[in-house]
Amino acid sequence: MKTVMLMLTTSLLFAGCSVLGKRSAAEPPYELLKHDGAFEVRRYEPMVIAETFIDDESYSNASGKGFNRLAGYIFGKNRSKSSISMTAPVLQERGSEKISMTAPVLQQAGKGGWSMAFVLPEGFTLQSAPEPLDPEVKLRELPPSTIAVVTFSGLHSAANLEKYGRQLQAWLKKQGYRAISEPKLASYDPPWTIPFLRRNEVQIRIEPDHG
Repeated sequence: MKTVMLMLTTSLLFAGCSVLGKRSAAEPPYELLKHDGAFEVRRYEPMVIAETFIDDESYSNASGKGFNRLAGYIFGKNRSKSSISMTAPVLQERGSEKISMTAPVLQQAGKGGWSMAFVLPEGFTLQSAPEPLDPEVKLRELPPSTIAVVTFSGLHSAANLEKYGRQLQAWLKKQGYRAISEPKLASYDPPWTIPFLRRNEVQIRIEPDHG
């Protein structure tokens, strides 16, 4: 039942998708600094996210709980009762504690649960974004950041986060970049999208100065 509800919710969030399920949601703008096959380095400007922590070590359980909680916020569970357009990607990573607005940008990997975040549309600030009614949903501004990513198709899962996280870490080491975060998973497509058409990424924040 939870899976069905999650898919129905996602169908509304990703309105405008094709019959194959490819998304048309807006994405945060970035400057492409390097491209090497499936690997990229990007420069992002500040962005505001709605974030929640799920105290469940199961990736699939945490995904459903976190998605529904954040979907409630953008569908009107906020002080102004306003709806907010969905953007891509949905971000998910391991977290060891609940995250406040003043916490570091990324949590260290570890046991204890998962954090999930929706990126709010460009133009929102902490002051202009509607205040969440759910105390488990926090708003946070991410500072400008340099992000390395590896893109892959198929399922977003804890196993793929680990697999492609290792690949990205190895590429960064080879290229001489210094990682300053643990890997996080970014998902761009609704769950009914044909797996080989899905766009997923593992992302790692890196030092902005390189070589």
